[in-house]
Amino acid sequence: MSDVRLENESVLHNARVMEPRVTDNGVRTETDDDRPLRTRAGLDRLAKRMLDAVAAHTSPGGAHILVPGPASASGRRSDGLEGFARTFLLAAVRVRGADGAGAESLAPFARGLRAGVDPASAERWPTIAERRQAVVEAASVAIALSETRPWLWDLLDDGDRARTVDWLAGIIGTSGYTNNWTWFQTVIETFLRSVGGPWSAADLDRNREIQESLYVGEGWYSDGASPAGTRQSFDYYAGWAWHVYPLLAARIAGVELADEHRDRLRAFVPEAMALISPDGRPVLQGRSATYRFAVLAPLWTAVIAGVSPLAPGVTRTVAARTIGSFLQRGALDDSGLLTIGWHGRFAGVRQPYTSGGSPYWSASKGLLGLLLPDGHAEWTASEPVEPEPRDEVRALVAPGWIVSRTADDGIVRLYNHGSDGWRHTAGGARADNPFYHRVAYSNATSPELSRRSIAEPVECHVALLDEHGAPSHRDAIERVHLSDRVAVSRSRVHWFDGPDSAAPLDAALAVSQRGGPELTVASVVNGPSEVRLAWWLPPREAEQPSAIADLDAAWRAEPGPWRIRFGGWAVPEGGDLQSALDDVSGLESAETVRRSGGSPVAASTTEATVTPVRTSRDPVPPGRVVAAVVTLTGSVGDAVGARCEAVDGGIRVRWSDGRIETVPVPDGVSL
Repeated sequence: MSDVRLENESVLHNARVMEPRVTDNGVRTETDDDRPLRTRAGLDRLAKRMLDAVAAHTSPGGAHILVPGPASASGRRSDGLEGFARTFLLAAVRVRGADGAGAESLAPFARGLRAGVDPASAERWPTIAERRQAVVEAASVAIALSETRPWLWDLLDDGDRARTVDWLAGIIGTSGYTNNWTWFQTVIETFLRSVGGPWSAADLDRNREIQESLYVGEGWYSDGASPAGTRQSFDYYAGWAWHVYPLLAARIAGVELADEHRDRLRAFVPEAMALISPDGRPVLQGRSATYRFAVLAPLWTAVIAGVSPLAPGVTRTVAARTIGSFLQRGALDDSGLLTIGWHGRFAGVRQPYTSGGSPYWSASKGLLGLLLPDGHAEWTASEPVEPEPRDEVRALVAPGWIVSRTADDGIVRLYNHGSDGWRHTAGGARADNPFYHRVAYSNATSPELSRRSIAEPVECHVALLDEHGAPSHRDAIERVHLSDRVAVSRSRVHWFDGPDSAAPLDAALAVSQRGGPELTVASVVNGPSEVRLAWWLPPREAEQPSAIADLDAAWRAEPGPWRIRFGGWAVPEGGDLQSALDDVSGLESAETVRRSGGSPVAASTTEATVTPVRTSRDPVPPGRVVAAVVTLTGSVGDAVGARCEAVDGGIRVRWSDGRIETVPVPDGVSL
């Protein structure tokens, strides 16, 4: 569907949002339906329901579980292994936490394991040499075997154990793991060592070096580095992989979690909590969003490791609300299967590696608390007395984010000036990644994920518009400034030219790019509102140009002039969620962009979203600052206004409530 643009002077749009209820003690929940999930028995029943649902999709020999859904890039045989491994891990967590009670439920997995590792079986699993994805699934198999050792591994005959070791040992001596995958190899070889199998100290040492190189601080790991060496791939993998696997590896080895991992995990818990609202809705940012429940993994891991800064009972309550929130919005279909999506089924959130069985990684990680026995304090502590919800703005320094939480609507907003997920190679055309390159994310909205929206980003975006009106794309993010309420970053922008572009294409290329200047964006945060400022400058000459920049120099340069466009929050059309965009300086033209089919938080794939947009009427010269107030709220009330003024070395922002903040700017930049 093409964009529908409506001219208007005051840009304000409404959309549906579920009204939270407020309990007597001020705790915000949506219903009391999550209360059964606050007990181990309740979570166990949910796990059993999910495991029962997938049983119907098990192959005759039990080695493959092909959950209905799209095939991954690794193929159906790999997908069948994935479905088996991820549900096996969930089953293992149930049995281990119950100290063997219900161990009979492991029998189908024992049967499937025998068939999967048997080279002569018609249902044999792909080896690690055949399918790289087998590395991920082998780690889940290894963890599950370790956690259930008395009830499964120890009961296998020598031949089955030898064949399992042989299959897992395909990992030894392999390399090229540069992100959270280093932990898969470490976990597998730790298990092999624990059962007397082969392993490589060199592999573990190399992985440890890579892992340490990606630790940034405050509990955060970058999930890999860019080709230029920057460590700015921040997302939920920091919690559901980087903090989970050190503990699971330690459990396999029978040792305590190392002190550095304990300290980092303890530091990460408040950072993870900042991204979940009191009623259990996490911010939607980063890849693999379909793992949903797994946002809870670091919270459970901290309790299991005995390092959680949260009082006993808090984690189970947060988990119940979060899982309940997703269940209420369609995470399970009518047959009890986990869907690919964020709320309900939505194929647009999937990556090429996602199959129908992929979301069960979410189930095993999000229900990791089942490893805690019934008598653990997390289950037995009284319901926590929680403080009255309040507005909060805080900086998460490591990922370069400012997070704003507002109590009356339960919305959490993330302003992004440090995470770009940048893994691109030089010389290739690259569009903005909607999961990483937007200026802002929230727990009530989503980046637009339709093909049109990715090629021509609008929502939560700042663009230079070329002479044809095509928007620029944000490349690798360079941090400039971060304080509690002010964040500034810049990026060398470019234009992504597809088949429908008005710009000329190089011969024999379907797509190409044009290089542009440096665009700087600043966010000044106050409650539900952000004063967003932007300006452009000619690209600086790097003292030591990187290989990326050197090869990208082959792109044609876009000469300008350019107008600047701000996009507000995209909200589902026709309800109470309000998205507003008000000019402060230099953004005189107002319009609305209406799109459909791109939002996983909309009520359906056909429901439209609307995004308020403001654009400078004329081209903006270098160093000229434009600004607007961008607001997202779920309650009706007076908007917080602001004005800007130039001061020595900065732009001063004066909010209508009296708060004053200053944005630092270089010489030659002013209103």
